[in-house]
Amino acid sequence: MPNKGLTPNPLPPIFSDLSAIPRHKPLQRKRSQEAAELSDTTLISYEPASGEELWRGTHSDVDAAVSTARRAWAPWAARSLIERIEVLRAFANEARRQSEPLAELIARETGKPLWEARTEIDAVVGKVDVSVQAYAERTGKKKFDAGANLSAAVRHKPHGVMAVLGPYNFPAHLPNGHIVPALIAGNAVVFKPSEKTPAVGEALVACFHTAGVPEDVIQLVIGGPETGQALVSHPGVDGVLFTGSANAGLAINRRLANQPGKIVALEMGGNNPVVVIETPHMADAAALIVQSAFTTAGQRCTAARRLIIKNAVYDDLMEHLLPLTRKLMVGDPLGEPQPFMGPVIDNDSADRLAESFMMLMTAGGRPLLHMRRTVPDLPFLSPGIIDVTDVPDRPDIELFGPVLQVIRVPDLDAAIAEANNTRFGLSASLIGGTPEDYGRFWANIRAGIINWNGPTNGASSKAPFGGIGLSGNHRPAAYYAADYCAYPVASTERDRPRANIGVGLRP
Repeated sequence: MPNKGLTPNPLPPIFSDLSAIPRHKPLQRKRSQEAAELSDTTLISYEPASGEELWRGTHSDVDAAVSTARRAWAPWAARSLIERIEVLRAFANEARRQSEPLAELIARETGKPLWEARTEIDAVVGKVDVSVQAYAERTGKKKFDAGANLSAAVRHKPHGVMAVLGPYNFPAHLPNGHIVPALIAGNAVVFKPSEKTPAVGEALVACFHTAGVPEDVIQLVIGGPETGQALVSHPGVDGVLFTGSANAGLAINRRLANQPGKIVALEMGGNNPVVVIETPHMADAAALIVQSAFTTAGQRCTAARRLIIKNAVYDDLMEHLLPLTRKLMVGDPLGEPQPFMGPVIDNDSADRLAESFMMLMTAGGRPLLHMRRTVPDLPFLSPGIIDVTDVPDRPDIELFGPVLQVIRVPDLDAAIAEANNTRFGLSASLIGGTPEDYGRFWANIRAGIINWNGPTNGASSKAPFGGIGLSGNHRPAAYYAADYCAYPVASTERDRPRANIGVGLRP
């Protein structure tokens, strides 16, 4: 059974040595090697679907960016809240105006289909109104009577300079979910996009600047992991807002363990379960599972990694799930007709996923639908489904791609126990059952997002977004991002001094 501690356990032996398995050596990897040779000065981004170079840029000076942000944030914070909101609304309008070129850029740089990239831009635009409402509700000014001509107040102040580190799977929406509430609160932002999606990061920042956010108030920092490390540990940074893998998040947590003055919000991954019990709607259940596991080629932190099925419904569900999954189109993100899935982000990721699927088979997993490389030398993968019920010591890791592991159980109690058999705790879904079943599921599942008869992904921006365990550090994002973008200040106030000392004085 997986280790439930709060630090990653070593991979089981069958997952620890992948060097013996032959690797592809495609053109894209050769170009990645070229990028590595230039990595001291230049960052290069390639299109996953073609392997062609999309963008290149020079690594940024972190010290200069932070120093500039420190000078800029106080004047920005001194502007009225209404003025900052007006500028952010102008940003939403600019993102809306640029929606089609932005969506195409996201599709080209991430490999996600254009239809999905368009929904990401919709989320970017919608984030402003949601963040304005959240700031008013969660960090609004409060005053109340404290008696004896004394009033009390609660107001909020910005932290200062916030470092935002974004992921590649939602290169606009997820960092934007930190940036917008941080700017509304009066912070300056230094934004480092994933080294795999710098072009989208650059385009996003350009929209902020065009809308009127001063260039010094939000800056783009380009670079690889070393640049991110320098930004996280910089003494001029007052907060770190991170979205990405558990390993990277834990590294940030360790690096800042002796700096309690920095606010740190870690939004990490998940080994998310979708549980299926009795339902007369098995076709709908299958569709929900496909949406949960294979949207964005499985490259979502909320994607279902484990399908936990009650034995009594296993055969019925598979009669719907397997044919539906075989029908999923995997193809060019800009192709017509639009595919359900594009490629994963790069060949290294595709290799690791294919190797992990093979290792699960070696450990005793029974493939129900083989994962395959569908285009030579490019990171296109067909969805893979594998029954791992009989695999001992199933690895508690996030396989970030279109791999779904199936586990059969006798009843709901066993399903809940299996769903909780992880160090992660981001998202979980129950499909089927009664309101009483869902009440039991909700009460006992360890996760920050718990759904009934819905997918594990697609969370609303009007709700908090975050998890427990290796999925986060109790700083939920989305609607609750306002909480970590400003800190509360309590005051007691009179219009004149008034006090006396009534005891302990010599006559």
